[in-house]
Amino acid sequence: MPIYRLLQNLPMGPEEISRLTTAYEQALRTIGLVDRNDPIAEIVAKKIIEIAQTGVRDAADISALAVKELGVQ
Repeated sequence: MPIYRLLQNLPMGPEEISRLTTAYEQALRTIGLVDRNDPIAEIVAKKIIEIAQTGVRDAADISALAVKELGVQ
C-alpha cells in the first residue's frame, strides 16, 4: 500500500500514522479505487500527507479535502 511506504520516511507517531491511513482508506473508498497498486493510489497517498502537513487533523476532513483537491469523485 503506497501510504505505508511514504510514511516510513516521515517522523510521525503511531496516532498520526493511524489518522493518515484512515483518511487514505476513506479517500480510496470514496473514489471507488480497489486496486492499491494503481498509480492513482499513490497520488492519493501523497495528497493525504500533503494535506495533513498543513495542520488538518481530522481523518474525515483530510480525506474529503484530498478527494476534492484531486477532483476524482
